[in-house]
Amino acid sequence: MSNPVFYATPEELAPLAAGGTFTLGGAEGRHAATVKRLTPGEPVDLCDGAGLRLVCTVTAAAGDQLGVRVEHVLPTPREPFELVLVQALAKADRDELAIETATELGVDGVVPWQAERSIVRWKMDKAVKGPAKWRNVVATAAKQARRSRIPWVGELVGTAGLVELIASAGLALVLHEDAVDSVPGLVRAWRAARGPDGGPDSGGETGRIVMVVGPEGGMSAAEVRMFIDAGARTALLGTHVLRSSTAGPAAVVLLSQELGRW
Repeated sequence: MSNPVFYATPEELAPLAAGGTFTLGGAEGRHAATVKRLTPGEPVDLCDGAGLRLVCTVTAAAGDQLGVRVEHVLPTPREPFELVLVQALAKADRDELAIETATELGVDGVVPWQAERSIVRWKMDKAVKGPAKWRNVVATAAKQARRSRIPWVGELVGTAGLVELIASAGLALVLHEDAVDSVPGLVRAWRAARGPDGGPDSGGETGRIVMVVGPEGGMSAAEVRMFIDAGARTALLGTHVLRSSTAGPAAVVLLSQELGRW
């Protein structure tokens, strides 16, 4: 069984080496010592959310502090392809469910999209609080999945901003029920066109794969046309019509399998 994970900042964990000691405080220390009730001798992993994992042994636990001894330092290399889910705002917290599940499945970044047909609207202070809430959702999900990297959360984009994101990506897939080409098929063709090994190009964001999921009412024909004009391809997940909360995680699964992550 994998060790429970708790997070500290890169600045706190970067100087540590095997044999070193560290005291985890704050909310994470309280969660470990008081809620999880870890005791001396138990294994635990400390991660910085950016790929560094320290395999540790608990030496002390009390109140809001957890003392540990570092046993191993395990940097996690970045995946050669970055998976980014652009999730349209959806009602009944289905957008949050989507990014939570996608995080557990291995997505690298998520971007909230105010689509033309989105029922939910982030206005004024909600445009600030919304992304902050999403960051908390993905951080909690990453902890549950015991990931060393926490997916990044972009700022809210409208359709014009999403067009720019699509244009800068290596591959952009608009998940659409009327599409003909499958997600795996499009990824294979894209990788084959990139060279003998299908690996990422050097520099830029050409190794980024963007998945676009619309709201409950679907994307408008005008939005789909704008995305295609920017270089996106419409992609089919399967024969069933999926909810806004399901399509993104399903695409992450297919891409993870196709790219050899799983």
